[in-house]
Amino acid sequence: MLLSPGYRRLLLLCVLLGVPIALACFFFVGLQHQLQHWVWTSLPAAAGYDTPPWWWPLPALVLAGLILAPIVTRMPGAGGHLPVNGLGGPPVGPKALPGAVLAALATLPLGVVLGPEAPLMAVGSGLALLAVRRAGAGGDQRAGAILATAGSTAAISTILGGPVAAAVLLIEGAGLAGAQMVVLLLPCLLASATGSLVFTGFGQWTGLKIGALALPDLPPAANPDAGDFLWGIPTAALIAVLITLARELGHRTVSWTRRHTAVRTVACATAVGVCVAAYALITGRSPAEAALSGQAALAQLAADPHAWPVGALIALVACKGLAWGIALGSLRGGPIFPSVLLGTATAMACSGLPGFGVTPALALGISAAAAAVTGLPLSSAVLAVLLTGGDASDQMPLIVTASVVSFVVSQVVRRTEPEAAHAPTTGTTG
Repeated sequence: MLLSPGYRRLLLLCVLLGVPIALACFFFVGLQHQLQHWVWTSLPAAAGYDTPPWWWPLPALVLAGLILAPIVTRMPGAGGHLPVNGLGGPPVGPKALPGAVLAALATLPLGVVLGPEAPLMAVGSGLALLAVRRAGAGGDQRAGAILATAGSTAAISTILGGPVAAAVLLIEGAGLAGAQMVVLLLPCLLASATGSLVFTGFGQWTGLKIGALALPDLPPAANPDAGDFLWGIPTAALIAVLITLARELGHRTVSWTRRHTAVRTVACATAVGVCVAAYALITGRSPAEAALSGQAALAQLAADPHAWPVGALIALVACKGLAWGIALGSLRGGPIFPSVLLGTATAMACSGLPGFGVTPALALGISAAAAAVTGLPLSSAVLAVLLTGGDASDQMPLIVTASVVSFVVSQVVRRTEPEAAHAPTTGTTG
């Protein structure tokens, strides 16, 4: 199959598709970032506030619910996948793509406690399937499935550190092996590498910021020792329990919103706003730290962890965790980015324990949270390695251990959910 002319044409098509998909994703994330900055920085400044006041999330999230309600009840595709189901499910087709894009651009900037990764994958798969149908190849279901997966992988690679992380996520999430894995992996690597190249250079040409998940500043490096493992293993288990309980809240929210969907969607968005406002009232800090996807807050926490009192970290985990659980089952977006902040905040709150370092806590928090929410321990470890950069080689044993411990504990906690316990939540093939 690898040597057949049809497969070589498929590889070429993936390279050609990688450029427009990456450009679409670039402007999608850039616009979302600009709208977010306007809602949470420019508009409060214009109203005379240095930071958003505690009540700011309430009208913003109510508005998000009012916008999202008709999208999920009237538009094809219901605004995209439910985030409580991870990034999996069938690819989003061209008919459902407008609803997914509108739901993301209209609600994520308003403070919905979800990330952009799921809408990005919808953009990638939708554009790829649209290209296949326009080219008259819609009857070839196998080629369509490969191109849709390649499009999703190209899209997700733009904010997960490049094609390697996306490829590992694909391999582990799809559960493929042998020749089948190679057949699907090569198009995805080509498309995601092309997309990553576009993202690397295009931002400098336009001046737009895309807000990809990154940690430009990290605490001073420190090799993990016995104390870090002594405290790190139970901390990873705690993170797994917290993330899994929040996901269970998301499943319950899904059941609750199946009836009277429009009204209850608005109610859930309002509840998310109450949780975020509660964080600001309790801590006296900006509500933006508990709102949104958590990318900016994660970078701030990594750059200056000592600026966050333990009480503020606990309040962040409690309030954002509750808001995230509600949003998972009612709103639209990606589940991974907020969970990474929750795991990191939990680990940082525990880093004051004797013999537990800040840098090891940061690394294991990322890895444990990602493993708990995705069910993919290898991909989670790779993500933590990419985010910790030069410190990764020293932290690797702790990163891998935390990922495995979190994965096992999350499976134990979810033992009453047979389907969830046996199906990874980030499979990209559907």
